[in-house]
Amino acid sequence: MSRLYKKIISTVDPLVPKALLPLWNHPIGPKTIFFWAPLGKCTLVAAGLGDLNRPPATISVRQSASLAVTAVIWARWCTIIIPKNYPLCLINVFVAGTSFYQLSRYYMYQKELEAKEKAKGK
Repeated sequence: MSRLYKKIISTVDPLVPKALLPLWNHPIGPKTIFFWAPLGKCTLVAAGLGDLNRPPATISVRQSASLAVTAVIWARWCTIIIPKNYPLCLINVFVAGTSFYQLSRYYMYQKELEAKEKAKGK
């Protein structure tokens, strides 16, 4: 562990209320990366939710597909590792959900364009 990390933890440890000590000292608590990874990954969920208003023509299929696939892989990984990290698993499920939804919007948009082209050609 780094000296900075040890200094921060030793400074904060006495300030943690007794009621929060079980969370503070938990194997996936704030003292570990297991806590901060889901918190950081929430930004991907926020970005995905922000993109729901984006016009379907501007959706990046590669980006959405890669986010969806990696989120599914990491969601599974979260249930295999020890300690199990269910908060990170849940965040990955949300990332996958928003990405798959974006892909479905793009697919429906493409089908709509094809239908318009067929109608125009008749």
